[in-house]
Amino acid sequence: MSMLNVLLVGIGGFFGAISRFSVSQFINRRFSYRIPVATLFINLLGSFLLGLLIGIGIGGSALLLLGTGYMGAFTTFSTFKLEGIQLHIEKRKKDFFIYNAASYGGGIALAYIGIELGHLFF
Repeated sequence: MSMLNVLLVGIGGFFGAISRFSVSQFINRRFSYRIPVATLFINLLGSFLLGLLIGIGIGGSALLLLGTGYMGAFTTFSTFKLEGIQLHIEKRKKDFFIYNAASYGGGIALAYIGIELGHLFF
């Protein structure tokens, strides 16, 4: 692994984390739902965008910067898991099921759609 690769992932991660924080703050200030909608939105958008990057055939340094770095930091599996556990502990079974089904099912579906749209348009 070259130092350039590490730098590309780090730069992408820096901007991805800032973007996640900004989008999360924007959504949480304006909307209130029973499930953690900001994390759900961010992870679904990230799934779609990563699928799109793969679908258009991006590779090499660009994939390290945008896919691994930016999308890796923009999406957040750890926050998703923590919020899911909190719903479970609070015995909010319906919200827990909706959140997990939307996150996993929606993430897979949107990644697939992104890949297909990438193949279709590029």
